[in-house]
Amino acid sequence: MRKRSVTVRVARWSALHPWRAVIGWLVFVVLCLGGGIAAGMNSATSEDFRVGEAGRAEALATEGGVQLRSTEHVLIRAASGPLDKGAADAAVKDITARMKALPEVASVADPVRSADGRVLRVQVELNGSEQDDQENVPPLQAQTEAAAKAHPDLVIEETGDASVSKGVDGQRDKDLQFSEAITLPITLITLAVVFGSVVMVGVPLLLAVTSIMATMGLAMLASHLLPDTGVGMSMILLIGMAVGVDYTLFYLKREREERARAGGRLTSEALVEAAAATAGRAIVVSGLAVIVSTTALFLAGDVIFDSLATGTILVVAVAVISSVTVLPALLVKLGRRSERRTAKRIARGKPVRTRDETNPGRLWSALLTPARKHPALTLCLSVLVMLGLALPALNLNLKNPARDSFSREIPAMKGYDRLLEAFPELRVRHLVVVRAEASQAGDVRDALTALDRKAQSDPLFSHPSGAPLLRSSEDRRTTTLELNSPHPTYSEKAEASLDHLRDDYLSATVDKLPGVETAVTGEVPRGTDYVTHQNEKLPLVLGFLLLMTFVMTVFAFRSVVLGLLGAVLNLLSVGSALGLLVLVFQGDWAEELLSFVSLGGISSRVPLFLFVILFGLSMDYQVFVVSRIREAALNGVPTRQAVLDGIASSAKVVTSAAIVMVTVFASFVMLHILEMKQMGFVLAVAVLLDAFVIRVMILPAALLLLGRATWWPSRAIRRAEALAAQRHGAQMAADQRPFTGQGVARHG
Repeated sequence: MRKRSVTVRVARWSALHPWRAVIGWLVFVVLCLGGGIAAGMNSATSEDFRVGEAGRAEALATEGGVQLRSTEHVLIRAASGPLDKGAADAAVKDITARMKALPEVASVADPVRSADGRVLRVQVELNGSEQDDQENVPPLQAQTEAAAKAHPDLVIEETGDASVSKGVDGQRDKDLQFSEAITLPITLITLAVVFGSVVMVGVPLLLAVTSIMATMGLAMLASHLLPDTGVGMSMILLIGMAVGVDYTLFYLKREREERARAGGRLTSEALVEAAAATAGRAIVVSGLAVIVSTTALFLAGDVIFDSLATGTILVVAVAVISSVTVLPALLVKLGRRSERRTAKRIARGKPVRTRDETNPGRLWSALLTPARKHPALTLCLSVLVMLGLALPALNLNLKNPARDSFSREIPAMKGYDRLLEAFPELRVRHLVVVRAEASQAGDVRDALTALDRKAQSDPLFSHPSGAPLLRSSEDRRTTTLELNSPHPTYSEKAEASLDHLRDDYLSATVDKLPGVETAVTGEVPRGTDYVTHQNEKLPLVLGFLLLMTFVMTVFAFRSVVLGLLGAVLNLLSVGSALGLLVLVFQGDWAEELLSFVSLGGISSRVPLFLFVILFGLSMDYQVFVVSRIREAALNGVPTRQAVLDGIASSAKVVTSAAIVMVTVFASFVMLHILEMKQMGFVLAVAVLLDAFVIRVMILPAALLLLGRATWWPSRAIRRAEALAAQRHGAQMAADQRPFTGQGVARHG
């Protein structure tokens, strides 16, 4: 007797002990969530974000105590007309006193008047680093609001690094709530259409929500090994709802197929065990594929991707566990309820209604017709369309979405715009950091002063009056020079100012001193170095993904041909989605339609994120569709018919899963944060293309053309076909044998 797999054994135990399984799952969720809350979240510090030369500059400056600090600006202007000097001076005095009294404040500068004299600016420098001051800024905002109330004839507002970051985080939280409000109803409607039962709709949602809750607790615990950057929880919600519903959906559909096929001859426990042998195994393989693919994010060497990878891996693992442990128990309880209802209908003499779970419906039959009738033509045309969609990706321009790209619905961003309108020279800050021996401090300051003079004659830099903004550490070994540029952070001019500084001015001044170490940081240098870092890591990550896709497919289906086909199809899907992303977001024609301001490029994190997540999710569809085909082939069905039957039987569930995923991802397009918009758009488009073009047109056409070669080098399919042929031949021979009546006599 063939030994049952672990998946089947677990499902059988769960089916035989449903209440134990349900209670055990709830205890697991409570323990995970409670443990996470008790441990708390360990957030990433500024040191964790350092990359490239900018990161080295920040480390040098921080060691010397002369790092860039978060700066808040309090703006004072008249509600209308010119600014009254007396009222403005009184407001400045009040604000200065209030800010200096706060322990979060390092210094308060003298007021600066704008060129047109209509705005006064009071600069407030906070203690700590730029990444650590979101928690420190609320007291400053409170004092600014109090000052505004004390001087009602003036308009007093605050903006700056920390207040903008705090506003962005607050907006992100509201956006996620909005996304959930959209996602849940559409998911409910989709599931109701698929199952035709309100009770069955609740099962996928229940498991998805509890899986997300358990994962949040585990993520808090994991943050003490890999610090959280604030994006991990968003990823848990995004991926958790998608795969949590999908895995449950696949299992539920298979159980209903087995129930319809059994026609009441099997118990609910036996039906669940039969579903576990097929759908359960596919879920485990699929989840493992997503997890293995996601580990590629760790190769990026970036704390944000570490956080994304951790959240994704945990939520997929928990979703798989819930699907193979507690889901069988729930199905048994629901199955018994269905059996009692069926028995009552039979007792009353009423007919029992059944649904054909394998019939894809007219729409899907029509969609599959081209691949079935004209596979070569369908394959060529579909591939050409996908390649055409991928063409814009050749002009991909990666950008770092800095502060200028944030939504103007954030109050601090409105103040930011007014700040730059009055003081355009404050838009970009470059910090030149020089490390040398203390005895060289004078020479270093002279060289930096010469560098400042060169920058003053360059139109790419701002030209404020006064002495250079030089600072030195207490041990005189570290000296910094702050330079400004009036151009947007993501503009070519801002990047050109950095190039002039690094390539020309430093080499002509400070770098001529013996034994000095120099580096430049700031928002633009960070973004530029980050993009360079991502470009360097992209080939490594993509190579790993292709290798893992191949290995996992060969592991699942014992076929090198399918492994190569899966890698090619994933590349085609990713390239097409990336091409559409460039077409929509890199230009400005869709700005009003999707409510964004184009950077003239794509956020540097999006392509790498797309590759990893889509390669993993594509394996979901690949595993579930090809599993059905291989299952039919192993039962002796010829490969051509197995392809058609497998695609048809899985079409409806793949469509439903895709709709759920697209809904989750597309809801992110309506968010305010540009990077989230791009991620949501590209994932939604990628899933649509994968489900409706790759799996319906290209995959079946390719498999039909490949025929038996699909399974090379495995011989299992050939043996199954040979055995089926032998059985068919034996049956034909038996049917043709002349009737002698001996059988009747023998049994008479």
